[in-house]
Amino acid sequence: MLIHRQGGIEAVIIGDEREIVIPDLSAFRLGGKRLRGLRCVHTHLKHEPLTQDDLTDLALLRLDLMAAVEVLDSGLPGNINVGHLVPPDEENKVYAILPPAPFHQLKLPCDEFIFDLEKKLTEAQTTFDVRDSRERAILISVSTGSRIEQEDSLEELKELARSDNLLILDAIMQRPKAIHPKYFLGSGKIKEVVIRALQAGATLLVFDQNLSPGQAKAIGELSEMKVIDRNQLILDIFAQRAKSREGKVQVELAQLKYLLPKLSERSTDLSRLTGGIGGRGPGETRLEIDRRRVRDKIGRLEKELRTLSQGREQRRIKRRNSDIPILSIVGYTNVGKSTLLNVLTKSDVKAEDLLFATLDTSSRRLRFPREREVIITDTVGFIRDLPKDLFAAFAATLDELQDSDLLLHVADISSPRLEQQIKSVEAILTQLNLDGKPRLLILNKTDKIDPEAVKNLSVRLDGIPISALHPESMENLLLAMEEKIFPSPNPSGLKEN
Repeated sequence: MLIHRQGGIEAVIIGDEREIVIPDLSAFRLGGKRLRGLRCVHTHLKHEPLTQDDLTDLALLRLDLMAAVEVLDSGLPGNINVGHLVPPDEENKVYAILPPAPFHQLKLPCDEFIFDLEKKLTEAQTTFDVRDSRERAILISVSTGSRIEQEDSLEELKELARSDNLLILDAIMQRPKAIHPKYFLGSGKIKEVVIRALQAGATLLVFDQNLSPGQAKAIGELSEMKVIDRNQLILDIFAQRAKSREGKVQVELAQLKYLLPKLSERSTDLSRLTGGIGGRGPGETRLEIDRRRVRDKIGRLEKELRTLSQGREQRRIKRRNSDIPILSIVGYTNVGKSTLLNVLTKSDVKAEDLLFATLDTSSRRLRFPREREVIITDTVGFIRDLPKDLFAAFAATLDELQDSDLLLHVADISSPRLEQQIKSVEAILTQLNLDGKPRLLILNKTDKIDPEAVKNLSVRLDGIPISALHPESMENLLLAMEEKIFPSPNPSGLKEN
């Protein structure tokens, strides 16, 4: 039986010798409560105490109490075993079990007991600042591939979460033999993760790998928390950072294209009358209406993007006709591209120690001696496994790189993933048919590692070491840039316009 706090019986469940199946409890959603407001009382036929399944359900469903009544051979009740949740402690205990008591002698003032229990559980969460409105996230990585790559990817996910202003409570990594088709994690592991998340007060589960719509739905129903994957996290960061109209349209277009398959993977057998004049009717379901609206919105945004692109194309033509060389700064996200642009041109483009701090391109002029000028353009940072729709949306913006006379490939020499990031950028440049463009490899952030390591890496990778925070380190870079653009036996200093 499921009994609510007023003492009424919410449900009577009949199981078999193996299990009982608890019905849908969506009417008793947790919300901001620590407990669900229901207690479960059931029978055990083999004189056993509370089982692990009982205690897992207690924690997973956040029940007020879980009670099991032993059934004697005579059919009469024997002992009753009661378990309840406890606030987190140093031992990470999730629940406690009261001593068994004869059924007719149990004296437990449920109302007072549950009131005090919920109060203790709430007090255990007061470590969070009530003024902190950030989502509290558990990061999860599940992979059957290389452990090193998985660990690197999880570290990058932490940086993405920080860039999206999430409060990271925990990071969990699992290496199963095979990916679970329903929960991605194994069915036992996902329950363990959800219990840990509930105990920690998490509001969001973030998966490092991409989830299918069915997996996201199943995990969301089990956990009653928001569930997103790496792609959704990146899309959310882009949505917050885009400032120009074109950037906002590109991001919204990518979000809708990402959403559409998730809407399409349901109820394909339902009858549907075509949308539009003379086609709408009672056969069109709510889901189908949503899908049609998303497609219509995608069409409008693509049209608007084409219009915006015309203005950008006109500016490109004007730059090409001016015969002024164009240098484009490219590289992995958060390697210091915007900071480099600011130092070279004495500009104030926004630069932060966050992934994807720059989404909209910025162009500035730079003057070399003998009245030689170049245009330097900062671009959006790259990242491995960039969502396909997002890459497609920004491909038009990155298409401006085709006009560049020189690519300045900036890399973070202090990153433990330096060479992997360089390869990721080169792979994206190849996708954009830019692998034949002249380029300089610039190894930034030399102030963060040992000088001997800087020297060795610079030689091995054929890169120019700099620290964008220290303008005096720019001399070799400026000489190399001028020599590439304006070949001369004696290139010299720089004068800012």
